[in-house]
Amino acid sequence: MMNSTTANSAGLLVMRVVLGALILLHGIAKLMYGVGSIQGMVAGAGLPTVLAYGVFLGEVVGPVLLLAGWYARVGAGLIALNMLFAIGLAHTGEIFALGQHGGWAIELQGMFLFTAIALALTGPGRFSVNGR
Repeated sequence: MMNSTTANSAGLLVMRVVLGALILLHGIAKLMYGVGSIQGMVAGAGLPTVLAYGVFLGEVVGPVLLLAGWYARVGAGLIALNMLFAIGLAHTGEIFALGQHGGWAIELQGMFLFTAIALALTGPGRFSVNGR
C-alpha cells in the first residue's frame, strides 16, 4: 500500500508527464512547420512578431523540463504563460462561451492552463530530477 506522500508524488508525476507530452506535441509541430500563423496573430494584436518565437519556450522547453522533472515549476510556468498568450491571441471570443455540447468552449486550453498553474504551485513531487 502506498503512503500519502508516495501517492501524491505519483499523481504529480502523471500530471507532469501528460501535460508535458501533450504540449510538446504542439511544440514539435511548430518546430516542423514554423510559427508563421502565430506571427500573424501577434502582429494582429499590435505586438512585435518576434514574440511568436516565445512559443518554443512554452511548447518545447517547458514540456521538456516537466517531463524530466528538472526545474519543473519553471517549465509549468512557461506553459501557463504560453497558454495565456494562446487564449488571448486565438480564443478571446470563446472565453465566456459554451461549445456545442454544453462544455466550456476552451476547455482544453483551460485544462492545460490550470494544470500548469497547479504544477507551478505544487512542484513536481519526489519522482523528479531535482524536486523543483
